[in-house]
Amino acid sequence: MRSKLFVPGSRPELFPKALDGPADALSFDLEDAVAEDRKAEARTQVGALLRSAAAQASGKTLIVRVNAIDTPHFEADVAAVACEGLHLLNLPKAESIEQVMAAVAALETAERANGVTRPARLLLNVESPRGLRQAAAMAQAHARVAGLQLGFGDLFEPLGIARRDIANVHAAMFAMRLAAGEAGVFAYDSAFADVKDAEGYLAEAEMARRLGYLGKSCIHPSQVALAHQVFCPSEADIARALRVTEAAREAQARGVGAYLVDGRMVDAPFVHSAEAIVADAKRLGLLPER
Repeated sequence: MRSKLFVPGSRPELFPKALDGPADALSFDLEDAVAEDRKAEARTQVGALLRSAAAQASGKTLIVRVNAIDTPHFEADVAAVACEGLHLLNLPKAESIEQVMAAVAALETAERANGVTRPARLLLNVESPRGLRQAAAMAQAHARVAGLQLGFGDLFEPLGIARRDIANVHAAMFAMRLAAGEAGVFAYDSAFADVKDAEGYLAEAEMARRLGYLGKSCIHPSQVALAHQVFCPSEADIARALRVTEAAREAQARGVGAYLVDGRMVDAPFVHSAEAIVADAKRLGLLPER
């Protein structure tokens, strides 16, 4: 999931183009992008799309950002979108284990009512100081939690923290990456609002990649190619990963736990990382199956 493109739930005319586009995942938004008087209409439209043959044939990860759990829209949102086509329910403004468990209960209820046989998982938005402090605990609260995602606007703006200060961004991303690592879930990078600033987007995406994030959000289709540019393994990355995995097989046969590859020490964590790069390259068609 290198790229995740936001699609307003109240703009059904954009749905076909998004399904046909290059983004790995689509995040249909029922929250901030939808005016209050169009919430019901939007959830109905998104629910219908998720159940459509076009959505099933797209091969994309399909995500819905519902309204926050303390709003009057939350339960209706979940009931409308809980179906076989939903892969991830994106819960905004998550701050506690209790909220996560309430979201799980709502999903379970909706899935039973709708006859769903493949349960959806949760992507939690971390958008407040408390949410960041509780991130690891929330991610470990239930097996349905698949990942954590930062929301810089809500996190920084009330505190007067500059969004474009790279040190501030790095500090928050590092803290959340550690929380995701502690919980064993993925970390996903936030949106970048300045669509015309490709260099700024790339710089932030590069930082996310170096911190071990899975991919970066896109608020405009033009950002999808930028995300793919950063989060695709390079030829050099793939070549080294293949050398590491081959050396690991040889070392295992000899009963050796640590060894050198290209003059650098390699042990189990490096091997796991190399195996992930090889698997990713195969999934993206950059390396033939062997």
